[in-house]
Amino acid sequence: MRDLDQMTEMARKVSDLYAARFGIERDATWYLGKMTEELGEVTSAYLSLAGQTRKPGDKQALEEEVADLLGFVLLFAEWQGIDAGAAFERKWGADLT
Repeated sequence: MRDLDQMTEMARKVSDLYAARFGIERDATWYLGKMTEELGEVTSAYLSLAGQTRKPGDKQALEEEVADLLGFVLLFAEWQGIDAGAAFERKWGADLT
């Protein structure tokens, strides 16, 4: 299992390759647009899996879309100088102490 820093580094490397290959400028519009796109794809994959669309879904498709969304959330956090792990612990862990 990888920690968030390792996952963020992996996401950055893939994003760097993608940006170089397709000439993409990663700005606010790109980061926010990609997160929105991936959330839509998570929703679509879930609805298909739940039998709420005309096309059948499968668990692997949902897992892959969740992975894409997580990757873009990690990229956005890094771009904004946010330590996603520390922010998560501070926000979600507050009720556990």
